[in-house]
Amino acid sequence: MGVSDDKAVALMRELRTAGQLQHAWITQSSQRDGGELHPAALMLLAELRQHGEVRPSELAKRKMVDLSVISRQIAQLAAAGLIERRPAPQDGRASLIRVSEAGAAHLDRWRDQHLAFVEWALSGWTDDEVEALTARLSQMNQGMRGALAAVPR
Repeated sequence: MGVSDDKAVALMRELRTAGQLQHAWITQSSQRDGGELHPAALMLLAELRQHGEVRPSELAKRKMVDLSVISRQIAQLAAAGLIERRPAPQDGRASLIRVSEAGAAHLDRWRDQHLAFVEWALSGWTDDEVEALTARLSQMNQGMRGALAAVPR
């Protein structure tokens, strides 16, 4: 037994709206910080912190975007002093990037603001409700990753 078309469309509509609202908050937050960084660069910085030092090509693969997109974001983050670069030990032509101390401090401020926003938005929710939704979304994302991997390119 599968999901009905109407239910699947309603779910995807709500997920799209959630993504748009998340993007709107990130854009507003970026503008409050002076608008120096593109919201996508902030998200890349957060990804770097979560997963650690990595090659730009690996980031592009993980984010499912062209390397040129990642390169522009890296350039912006480097100009702001939020990341550090070093040559890859195995291949001097490639580089590894990681979050700098200034980048970590920037992310800490940004995280505190984001947590305050989410806590305000979900003020009527219990921890159990948030945990249940998080678990279900995680299951859905795993299923979508599997389905995406199965689709011929």
